[in-house]
Amino acid sequence: MEFRHLGRSGLVISEIAYGNWLTHGSQVEEDAATACVHAALDAGITTFDTADVYAATRAESVLGRALAGQRREGLEIFTKVYWPTGPGKNDTGLSRKHIMESINGSLKRLQTDYVDLYQAHRYDSATPLEETMVAFADIVHSGKAHYIGVSEWTADQIRAAHALAQELRIPLVSSQPQYSALWRVIEAEVVPTCEELGLGQIVWSPIAQGVLTGKYLPGQQPPAGSRATDDKGGANMISRWMRDDVLERVQLLQPLAAEAGLTLAQLAVAWVLQNQNVSAAIIGASRPEQVAENVKAAGVRLDDWLLKAMDEILSPVAEFDPARTAQNAPAGRVN
Repeated sequence: MEFRHLGRSGLVISEIAYGNWLTHGSQVEEDAATACVHAALDAGITTFDTADVYAATRAESVLGRALAGQRREGLEIFTKVYWPTGPGKNDTGLSRKHIMESINGSLKRLQTDYVDLYQAHRYDSATPLEETMVAFADIVHSGKAHYIGVSEWTADQIRAAHALAQELRIPLVSSQPQYSALWRVIEAEVVPTCEELGLGQIVWSPIAQGVLTGKYLPGQQPPAGSRATDDKGGANMISRWMRDDVLERVQLLQPLAAEAGLTLAQLAVAWVLQNQNVSAAIIGASRPEQVAENVKAAGVRLDDWLLKAMDEILSPVAEFDPARTAQNAPAGRVN
């Protein structure tokens, strides 16, 4: 395993992080989830990412139990707040009330006194940013979180939050966006802004929900049990890539992966790690062997000619529009 600083902070994390979105508490049984976490630990992964909304809070509980007994100081545990975790009007968003209640719930489920990174899962246009950042500051100052991050925020939103974080003297150190060789919307604005401000990217879906593994073939039905057949959210996320023009181009990557001595999945994870603003790539797994495969992307350095060839193959079907960063931004205030 290789390690990187999270942005310009002093926090060192494994460049492959383990995430449990769409798996723990929903897609796989707890024994299998625990086996995947232990495989991650065995592979040298020290960084674990989750969120209170995953599997309606169950994912945090599963991760907490799976990590029980590990040396806490040797782990970096990340979680997030924003999406609904209950039926009430205040069970969502980035209000002070929801943030303060959510951190306590997350700590209880994760069986820890603090998280290393507490992230705003989306930008909340219905709550003043000052209110949100003061709540985060109080959480940091109370010792319940060491660092603060954001997820799927635009460059302008990140810049505004960073200015407040400096005033409040709290470390805003990271952005967690979707990023892959097919989804490159952060490159034009978010990455340059974060490089300037000292934030690192913790990227999710580096294999484009599995499309960049090459297991989905043009003109054929997806394999049984794959993400594309999952009716719990996976199929919806992957649907944008389940087009023959995309799948055909992914297959053209096979010779490049072979030349580099990698599988397509390893090539995809290694590709995002070539971006120097990326501090870690989050991988998920439903089986321990998937963890063992994907961690082999750690430390890989891809030749310039290979990166150029990948660009030529995938650019015609990749998404670059920076406006897509905010596609999941919430609606306005409830009347």
